[in-house]
Amino acid sequence: MNLPNKLTVLRIALAFIFMVLLFVNSMPARITALVIFLFASFTDALDGYVAKKNNQVTDFGKLMDPIADKILVLAAFLAFVQMGIVQAWMVVVIIFREIAVTSLRILALTKGKVLQAETGGKHKTAWQLFTILAILVFLMLRTGGKDVFRFWTSGAEAAYKDAIFFVMLLAVALTITSGLSYLLKNREVYSNEKTR
Repeated sequence: MNLPNKLTVLRIALAFIFMVLLFVNSMPARITALVIFLFASFTDALDGYVAKKNNQVTDFGKLMDPIADKILVLAAFLAFVQMGIVQAWMVVVIIFREIAVTSLRILALTKGKVLQAETGGKHKTAWQLFTILAILVFLMLRTGGKDVFRFWTSGAEAAYKDAIFFVMLLAVALTITSGLSYLLKNREVYSNEKTR
């Protein structure tokens, strides 16, 4: 297994460590979760760069790199639902999109094709990562504001949660549009028409 693929596998492992840390309500755990998330996100850019630079692009990497991204993002959003920060229906939409796109990729593999991520999907992922970072900052402010610096108020929490809601709405919109675009662009994979 080459270095880019090892980084992809590492990102999957980090996603589970990150998710566990989210449920530890302390500043050290919040900070560690943020650092792990930032590092895992960095490996996403790094593995692609190394693979292209060293001509190490593989079918495994083309398939597993976007799946690793999905695992990291969904681990965060599912934890946020459990914590009452994000509404469940938003995450259901995101999960449905990811299942549809991943199913299409698997179907394409059965036909000897490897479908790579597209620009719209990358923009969607970037916005989702930004959203997760915003929520992680919220968790750190809330934990530090309540337990350490004593500045957090219910009004500040309500305002931040409203902001998170609107950021999540945009994330959902990008998720839907990029998913529909991907399914339409690759419709020959699931259509009944024979391709030559």
